[in-house]
Amino acid sequence: MIQVEHLTKYYGSHLAVEDLSFEIESGHVYGFLGPNGAGKSTTMNIITGCLSATSGTVRIDGHDIFEEPNDAKRCIGYLPEHPPLYMSETPMEYLTFVGEAKGLRGTALKAQIEEVIRKTGIGDVSSRRISALSKGYKQRVGIAQALLGNPKVIILDEPTVGLDPIQIIEIRDLIKRLGQTHTVIFSSHILSEVQTICDRILMIAGGKLVAFGEPEELRKQLLTDGEIVLTTDASAAKVKKALSDMAGIEALDITEGENTVAHIKTGSGDMNAVARSISQCFAQNGLAIYELSQKKGSLEDMFLELSEGKETEEDAQ
Repeated sequence: MIQVEHLTKYYGSHLAVEDLSFEIESGHVYGFLGPNGAGKSTTMNIITGCLSATSGTVRIDGHDIFEEPNDAKRCIGYLPEHPPLYMSETPMEYLTFVGEAKGLRGTALKAQIEEVIRKTGIGDVSSRRISALSKGYKQRVGIAQALLGNPKVIILDEPTVGLDPIQIIEIRDLIKRLGQTHTVIFSSHILSEVQTICDRILMIAGGKLVAFGEPEELRKQLLTDGEIVLTTDASAAKVKKALSDMAGIEALDITEGENTVAHIKTGSGDMNAVARSISQCFAQNGLAIYELSQKKGSLEDMFLELSEGKETEEDAQ
């Protein structure tokens, strides 16, 4: 559906997006995740044709966004971070204007306006001035205009920013429903939000794509560098001696207090095998184990690690 290849964007001497390449398939909800300033909005603005690129290509359903902008844009419904609403108009008036701008007329226009009003749940406020609506309803009106023209892809930039908790839940539920009939891409800097809504995640930091896949796939990537936590009454010296030559252990951090706690970094994909070896080793040496647990990586760990890594690289430049 969307192919992005070697996308790069400079603002003067500032590199905002660096050599991004990824492919969006139909029928999924994608979360574009990254800290503020990571390059999410710049990338979305380029994909939607609102901003030029320094280099690279973007194809929407086979149409190059730079060479065939009209054909490409017909496939996209876009809600920027700041919805382009006309505050003096009612949602009905505004949607009529947007629909006509998209080439809709007559009964087709009326039918589509009725449909997007129904989908976004703004029927009760369709005759009120947009300026009098809550932030949540304004976002819904913005999403409604993105749906006009029945685009294949809906792109939403930070759609829950500034909303109260109830409004956030409502917009999240709306995005999930849209994902049943459209390919949806939305950006956020809130990991929990992306995990709640999406079945595919793109992580961007420092203008680079640092991870892309299903949530469970990304979590499993962390398990190859997992951690085992061992609590025992043995001294630090005895623990170090027992584990010093054990296969699969890459790093060992031991602290002594009321009990001795060892944080064991393992480079093995099979953490259970390493844990089993530790248990057998301690039993053979007559050492007690109070607790032996695996600390599995989370998407939050991964996101923080990747983001911090990119920030460190930028600071060093």
